[in-house]
Amino acid sequence: MENSENQDAAQAAQAAPDTPAAQDAGDAVQDAGGGAPRDMAAGDVQAIMQAVIYVADEPVRTSQFRDVFPGEDPKALERMLREMVEDFNRRPGGMQIREVAGGWRMTTRPEHHEHIRAYLKTRPNAKLSLAALETLAVIAYKQPVTLAEISAIRGKKSSDAVIRTLMDKHLVAMLGCKQVVGKPRLYGTSKEFLIHFGLNSLADLPTLEEFAQLVNEQS
Repeated sequence: MENSENQDAAQAAQAAPDTPAAQDAGDAVQDAGGGAPRDMAAGDVQAIMQAVIYVADEPVRTSQFRDVFPGEDPKALERMLREMVEDFNRRPGGMQIREVAGGWRMTTRPEHHEHIRAYLKTRPNAKLSLAALETLAVIAYKQPVTLAEISAIRGKKSSDAVIRTLMDKHLVAMLGCKQVVGKPRLYGTSKEFLIHFGLNSLADLPTLEEFAQLVNEQS
């Protein structure tokens, strides 16, 4: 029944495009079809972008906003997104919007991290073992890497159980097999690794000492 009514409204709009009734019918079809209406005010678009970034479980890619606003020009959307981010980050407050793992994510400001870490330490959590910490560091900086190569770099044997722990936490992923005798598995960091540590790409990795401290605080 609903599809029939939408079709009737569309036909009415095509038959008499200049009449108020036809314009109302066209609006009804657009509303029924979903998505954002065309030519929204920039402030409304930016408010929605901000809300989407806030509720998203993962960083929101710029291309995803084209699906949210199908009637808007892609270049205009990108410009509005950049302006919204700059405006949001100029405001005083504890939050900022950053590029993380190829998308946009709302995060806490760096100047508040000391106090946030103090709060996080009050919560019961399962920190990574020293072996897992060392293994994650080797994988992060030497990927793709095999278990045998990890053990050689650490100077001690790394177990499958340590790798499984890191994979269970979604920090590490299997990237394939090395094309040598036995074809050992190759490991590397995951997208969740970038998200967890607030990195846009592996190029943003800090020094090894800083990373070890960061892992110990956030795991």
